[in-house]
Amino acid sequence: MANFNWRTINIDLLDPESPANFSTTSLAPALASVSASEVQSLSSQIKQLLRGGDSEGALRGALENPPYGGDAAAKEIHLATVVEILQSIKQSEMSPMLSRIYGADGGVEVLDVLMKYLYKGMSHASQPSSASTRSMSPQSTGFSQIHSRGGGEGGGQAMSVLLSWHEKLVEIAGPGSIVRVMSDRRTV
Repeated sequence: MANFNWRTINIDLLDPESPANFSTTSLAPALASVSASEVQSLSSQIKQLLRGGDSEGALRGALENPPYGGDAAAKEIHLATVVEILQSIKQSEMSPMLSRIYGADGGVEVLDVLMKYLYKGMSHASQPSSASTRSMSPQSTGFSQIHSRGGGEGGGQAMSVLLSWHEKLVEIAGPGSIVRVMSDRRTV
């Protein structure tokens, strides 16, 4: 008995409430599957609202129907729609719109979904796209130069818009929104 190392006993196996004794898949909510075509049709309806001048209705429509159970393509389509809506709204309209959404029924959940899209948009804007890596040219100095001058919106403007929305959202919903988003297992 003196040669047994007591430090090697896995005490979690002795605890009935330990994750080792039950499946952690039961912690994730069951999500209905959503196809990319369904998200595409929703996106076109939302863009129609946006073209009609109802930016708040478009934003609410996009945020009330996130494709949690969708594949990667469906989620990318919806992300592009949400970012397009956010970029079309003036900065002076952000706070009043967020306050109205926050005060409405289910407003906290809607703003939490917006926070998820802001973080996802920021993570995509910071990643170099494959199109930008194709437009690199080697220089005589040995360094490569990315040809991004003089063309397009770029990721900088999109990042600026997302950061502005993040600032206004934390002002209205508070830092609890960040905590809820980080702990939620459903991803957008």
